[in-house]
Amino acid sequence: MWSVLSTGEVPAGERFDWYSDIVSREVMPTALSSERPAEFHGEAAVLDLGRIRASRFSLSPLRSRRTAAMIRRGDPEQYQLALLRKGATSLSQHRNECTIGAGDLMLWDTSRPSDNQMSAGAGQVQATILLLPRTVMPLRTQRLDQVLARRIPGDWGMAAILASFMNALEVHGAECSPQELRRLGAVAVDLATACLAQHLDTEDQLPAEVRTQALVQRIHAFIEHNLGDPQLNPAAVAAHHHISVRTLHQLFHDQGESVRARISRRRLEQCRSDLAHPGLSARHVSSIAARWGFSGPAVFSRSFREAYGISPTEFRALSTDGFRAGRSLAPAHPSGG
Repeated sequence: MWSVLSTGEVPAGERFDWYSDIVSREVMPTALSSERPAEFHGEAAVLDLGRIRASRFSLSPLRSRRTAAMIRRGDPEQYQLALLRKGATSLSQHRNECTIGAGDLMLWDTSRPSDNQMSAGAGQVQATILLLPRTVMPLRTQRLDQVLARRIPGDWGMAAILASFMNALEVHGAECSPQELRRLGAVAVDLATACLAQHLDTEDQLPAEVRTQALVQRIHAFIEHNLGDPQLNPAAVAAHHHISVRTLHQLFHDQGESVRARISRRRLEQCRSDLAHPGLSARHVSSIAARWGFSGPAVFSRSFREAYGISPTEFRALSTDGFRAGRSLAPAHPSGG
């Protein structure tokens, strides 16, 4: 579950000082300044992912400076990889400088001085950040130095996969158990490493295990984005990733689920979700099946019954009845005191 802190519970005149104190005590010593401290609003949250943590924040524009003296006072010894979701910010560190906007990523090192200036003209700033201990990163420090304070476009390659993962973590992380969050932490490290390696053009220098995990995550993402394509099958997946079908099957064998089984399972889960959605009650069952890549109603009905024990029509009827019953429990009018 996300642990949240917000200035909303603090008197307006004290919010900026309160937020600055929290950051310096709970995160790391940092000098924050704002052009409009009296108008400052900020919220920060942290999610424990085992070896690493994820954080998210939404705040009014400010400037954050970290000096060598501050690093000596306290250093979590982390690489912090941010996905900017709203606003704009500029960072300088280790003789590098960059400015990024929504959808971009950037990396910084808490053990080096830095200066981060958020653009006041771009309004509220929102970001999701992976807090990566130096000890979990398999890339050499000298190589990572090259990508500090560099814009990483989040709309292609491994960066796009990582951005999609971080967005999903932001939305659905609170729904996961501690064990699931630890697994997501391992996935986050693999994706972050592969993203940075691709940006550095050093993917071939990654440990074989990291390369394999990154490939598996790319394959899962490809399947997820193409479930509606009736032609999605092991051969198509393998061809897209320039590997043999035999290699693809071996990757999935190690995970305990075949390629076809994963595609079928995810299609059925999406259909089941649509059938239970009150807003889609007017959509025909066959239309929902086609939307998620099933070749015909008979194939879909048989697969659905095998997976869930009832037909799609029966499931929809039960879901609709449950929804109506839930609504009928609410009082038609507020009760009097």
